Amino acid sequence: MTRSECIGRYPERVAGGWAVRTDGGFMGRHVLVVGAGVVGLSTAYYALRKGHRVTIVDRSGPDRDGTSYGNIGMITPSHFVPLASPGMVQKGLRWMRSPESPFYVHPRADLDLVRWGWNFHRAATPERVRAAAPLLRDLGRASRACYEDFVAAHGDTFGLRRTGILMLCNTAHGLEEEVKAAVQAHALGMEARVLNATETAQLDPAMRMDIVGAVHFPEDATLTPGRFMRSLQQWVADAGAEFVWQADVQGWRTSGRRIDAVETSQGPRTADEFALCAGVWSDGMTRGLRVRIPMQPGKGYSMTIEKTPRRPNIAAILVEGRVAVTPMGEGVRIGGTMELAGLRQGVDDNRVRGILKSMARYYPDFTPEDVRGVPVWFGFRPLSPDGLPYLGRTKLYDNLTVAAGHAMVGLSLGPITGKLVSELLSGEPPSIPLTLLDPDRYA
Repeated sequence: MTRSECIGRYPERVAGGWAVRTDGGFMGRHVLVVGAGVVGLSTAYYALRKGHRVTIVDRSGPDRDGTSYGNIGMITPSHFVPLASPGMVQKGLRWMRSPESPFYVHPRADLDLVRWGWNFHRAATPERVRAAAPLLRDLGRASRACYEDFVAAHGDTFGLRRTGILMLCNTAHGLEEEVKAAVQAHALGMEARVLNATETAQLDPAMRMDIVGAVHFPEDATLTPGRFMRSLQQWVADAGAEFVWQADVQGWRTSGRRIDAVETSQGPRTADEFALCAGVWSDGMTRGLRVRIPMQPGKGYSMTIEKTPRRPNIAAILVEGRVAVTPMGEGVRIGGTMELAGLRQGVDDNRVRGILKSMARYYPDFTPEDVRGVPVWFGFRPLSPDGLPYLGRTKLYDNLTVAAGHAMVGLSLGPITGKLVSELLSGEPPSIPLTLLDPDRYA
């Protein structure tokens, strides 16, 4: 039966936006999504809306605490400069001199790390940044619109705050660099307000700041990641998705240009289409398929003070310290650092001290007592060499789509990524051109 015949036989019943058959079944293909982070759940959400049947396989359980949960909760159309940008290599080398710096590479004999570093160096050019900036702007804006759609369809269950983000600078040089970013933003048609210290305090008087100035990006927003992820998972479950928890991917069954099944620790799972959305673990999962999507795990830390009378009202990035601060409910989350140390577990106290010292430099009323007894969360950001996600169909398999490698903007770009994947799965042209995100660009 063709899709058009199926639609004619089972007319769509659109309830809450879900396209399902009147007999309660699905109209489209069977899609298997590997990974239940923000990208995987967003893919499932939009695939279900298009009438596909969805199965989600994840290595963890339903009550997990992965990268999509502990991140800083920022939705950032303003982040249109990829991580691999001019000057980042030199800056990273300088930061490595201090154990409390925002960046650290753990010395190790790792050929994959060497290759990744070389490709990062090659990608950090003005030409590549100019090419990527409009795409990242469009993805960021489209994803923010997705969050607004979630609120319209389901209510605000995740604390969406539309107050923008402040880039706080406590040195003249730092402000000078952020002003350049504001000029770039204006050239891309984005609003960016350059503020002196007094104007910044007037915009957010809730907490005293020791700064020389700031740039405010009003298009940005924030949310509470754990609340959003739990809501998204529930919406997907309510729409009929099947979850297979605590299932490690162990291999693939293929025939010619098609994948027939994914082998998991809970047995094989067949489907018509496969979407690989497993974050930093995606790289290892594709090696048996001869698909190369090189990534390095960038460990980041965060601490959440659940309730405090001292917190800013507007989320901020402390520019020189590379620390992010986000109000969440009655509390605040503080996070930062980029540690390239493989998948090493545990917390490096030096990195945590660096975060807290930066916080105190910008917010002098903040003290270490504010985080006494607060647990330190860590997670692994999936870093591609050029700072851009992998998003698209692979050239070796007709039914494999990759969506991974979002670095620090996974939560920010997760919804639009899922929407674009659902378009590809449905045989539609993507609503945003994906050439720069080709998953085979390092093949």
